[in-house]
Amino acid sequence: MLLIRRLRLERTFPHGAQPLFAPPQQNSTEEIVMANLVPRDTFFHDMVDFRRNFDQAFNRLLRWPSAAQEERSYADDFSPAVESFIDKDNKKFHCQVVLPGVDPKDVEIQVQGNTLTITGERTNTRETRNADFLQREITYGSFTRSLVLPEGVDKEKISAEYRNGMLEITAPIATASLPKKVEIKSLPSSRAASA
Repeated sequence: MLLIRRLRLERTFPHGAQPLFAPPQQNSTEEIVMANLVPRDTFFHDMVDFRRNFDQAFNRLLRWPSAAQEERSYADDFSPAVESFIDKDNKKFHCQVVLPGVDPKDVEIQVQGNTLTITGERTNTRETRNADFLQREITYGSFTRSLVLPEGVDKEKISAEYRNGMLEITAPIATASLPKKVEIKSLPSSRAASA
């Protein structure tokens, strides 16, 4: 919050002295508006910021996982990233699933109705239970991802390929199901006015 002060300055000169340059004025009293650019309540804001930072640090400390919880959470939290799109030029549905470190034999793809379900498991091949981890961010465990297939996908011709940790699922899509651009017709102005 800025504080604005109004000051009245009176120009006075010793008896008989004249200023070297004086702009034309009707009144010898001038009003000057000064703005104080330093907020007056910085201490209050600093205390609020300190309290918020302290609360955030304390909450993080309370949520800090124990070693057993950390191992469980890393085993349960694996969910691969999925990207799906329709290639209008080739009239195909594409779905890419990021599965680094997953053996394709451990992945299963099912189609039921208009739902595509991908299930699998990423296992830790090394025995590291007694290791003292410095950093542990790789997640392991089973996963399930389900996607709703767009209308017109030929479910009988779905194919899947696994290459360099990327699972790519493709299927042809019917031309009738592709989005169509609708042309906007402009009417002559006299016809539009009468309508």
